[in-house]
Amino acid sequence: MSLYAYKAMNTAGRVVAGRMDAINAVDLEMRLKRMDLDFINGGPVKRGLRFGGNVPRRELINFCFHLEQLTHAGVPIVEGLVDLRDSIDHPQFREVLAGMVESIEGGKTLSQAMEVHQRVFDEVMVSLIRSGEDTGKLSEVLTNIVESLKWQDELAAHTKKLVMYPAFLGAIMVALVFFMMVYLVPKMVGFMKNMGQQLPLQTEILIAVSGFFVNYWYLLLFIPIAIAVAINFAIRTNPKARYNFDNAKLHIPLLGEILRKIILSRFASTFAMMYGSGITILDSIRATEKVVGNVVIAQGLERVGQMISDGENVTVAFQNVGLFPPLVIRMLRVGENTGALDRALINVGYFYNRDVRESIGRVQTMIEPAMTVMIGIVMGWIMLSVLGPIYDVITKMKT
Repeated sequence: MSLYAYKAMNTAGRVVAGRMDAINAVDLEMRLKRMDLDFINGGPVKRGLRFGGNVPRRELINFCFHLEQLTHAGVPIVEGLVDLRDSIDHPQFREVLAGMVESIEGGKTLSQAMEVHQRVFDEVMVSLIRSGEDTGKLSEVLTNIVESLKWQDELAAHTKKLVMYPAFLGAIMVALVFFMMVYLVPKMVGFMKNMGQQLPLQTEILIAVSGFFVNYWYLLLFIPIAIAVAINFAIRTNPKARYNFDNAKLHIPLLGEILRKIILSRFASTFAMMYGSGITILDSIRATEKVVGNVVIAQGLERVGQMISDGENVTVAFQNVGLFPPLVIRMLRVGENTGALDRALINVGYFYNRDVRESIGRVQTMIEPAMTVMIGIVMGWIMLSVLGPIYDVITKMKT
């Protein structure tokens, strides 16, 4: 099956464009016809241009929620997907659902139909759906997926809030410093030099810094961009650079510890959900290696899986790797000894979820005054360096 780009006309006479999986152009036209679209033209595109990655998390939440409700009510999967396809406004996700309907009508299961669209449905979600199909608990699995996606969305909102405020203040501070160094200070330099007195050290430093800004402003703008592009290229092409970058992120003061907690919270919640759905420990760990988003933690989980496959118990494996603090290790030990490891993992996820929220709240309260103090220090230095000599001249004139 290939990916086709197409143009078609809907029932309102409007031309729409999109991409869809199809066997050939005839199959594409038939698929569009089932969506009440009249095929105009189209052709195959490379798989690297697949569109699924653009489906937002909110659409996945709505999809899983409605599918869970329909499944719980006894509505057949294919009919539920058809209803969802016809009710979803997001054009790309609607095309994904149309392809899934075609796959299921062709004899595939829901998990197999989702597996075709790997950039929309990750390996964890596909594994959970497959487990729900095998155990007959698809509705419960969908409920767990909805809760997990909601938590991820909430966590992303908290993280965005944590980053946006200092980024906003930082941008204002940089713009203000550029304005003063490039425009305001040069205007004052001639006046200060004509006062006929020796300028204080902080004023000389300010004049030198301003001269650097005026003469090399393009370096100040483009060097950070070039460094960011070089780092991004290195971490994408060099595994060692990616490992060092991910390791450095975990050691950033304040933020590094929160990032570690976010990653481990994501792992614990996903692991608990997969293990509770009947997926084996090793398969759960292998799947979560790909969702933690950090090479250092992923390699640690890989070592955990290797130790467990060699016969080590779960608690000792996690303890030897050193991923979790002693409190969490004790929770895992109790869960393993009582045969309630899934419940222990849920508690670990809850522990980290609460800790992440509290840590983000504490850092937010610290960032605001810290950024205010930094802005005050920079502005105070500039004002003192500019107004200090003027004040000295006025004072001498009065005496």
